[in-house]
Amino acid sequence: MKTILCIVCCLITLSYWSQNYQPDILGNGFEQLTINQPDDYEGKVTCTVIRKKTETSSKKAVLYVHGFNDYFFQAELANWYNAHGYNFYAVDLRKYGRSILPNHKMNNVRDLKEYFADLDTALQIIQAEGSTTVLLNGHSTGGLICTYYAQEHPNSALFHGMFLNSPFFEFNESKFKRKFGVPFIAKRALKKPDKLKKGGFTKWYGYSIHSSEHGQWDYNLTWKPHIAPSVNYGWIRAIHEAQLAVRTGKEITVPTIVIFSMKSVYPKKWSDEVVEGDAILNVEDIRRISELLNCKSINTVQMDGLLHDVVLSPHEVKVDMYNRLGNWLKTQL
Repeated sequence: MKTILCIVCCLITLSYWSQNYQPDILGNGFEQLTINQPDDYEGKVTCTVIRKKTETSSKKAVLYVHGFNDYFFQAELANWYNAHGYNFYAVDLRKYGRSILPNHKMNNVRDLKEYFADLDTALQIIQAEGSTTVLLNGHSTGGLICTYYAQEHPNSALFHGMFLNSPFFEFNESKFKRKFGVPFIAKRALKKPDKLKKGGFTKWYGYSIHSSEHGQWDYNLTWKPHIAPSVNYGWIRAIHEAQLAVRTGKEITVPTIVIFSMKSVYPKKWSDEVVEGDAILNVEDIRRISELLNCKSINTVQMDGLLHDVVLSPHEVKVDMYNRLGNWLKTQL
């Protein structure tokens, strides 16, 4: 009886979702669906599911989760997955990109578990639409969110593997700031979550990827500006608590691949160095913490010339990266 009710609910839900997809801003077969979530401390909240299905029927899918100061625009990534037999889905998380509302502070969060509802919704949609093998693909902060989610949802029927693209496992700060500064701010956030923290990452990373400067990618600079809006104490606490949590040893029960650059770069002005490595995170932190994860099966891949978002890297290195990812997918999913 429970099985029958579950099937009926899925069919009703699938019908509702299918009727509400709209053409996406990316065009070329991309569709989007706005999901109303329960209100939070800023009021109304939505997330947005974007999809592009394969031309031939497939029961495999991927859910892409973007990073901080980001949203889904990487159409080439979606097309690569489609060509390899995966229905592509992405989620613009609450207060990012397509999901930003007038009442929101951009990127605002106080606990990364707030995003779990967005992932739950997207994964349930994917399942209801017929996919039975699902890959989680998270970039940077999205990689941290996916790792945290996977640890909190062991043996889930909603996803079966994970690809982490330069996951944000540690603040790229001095040892002193990590040991004392970040915990101090995280503690103050309990009383002053909205207090703003000055500083942020370099603008040169944005210059290296956007077509208006030195890059080859066109995207919305309102949703992904070269200099991100200042984060607040609540955001720092949310990241810090999640980073601590992923190191506690909870098992990740799905096979996982982590792909990131061979080196970090720290440009103080524009130069070719910016496109030679990760200009946002410390790759040694990614490597070190990836090795600490309690994961049933994990592969770490470091490659010369990858940018922070590895799928936006120069063509010649990106081709090799995709080949390695494709070979991993064939053996693991």
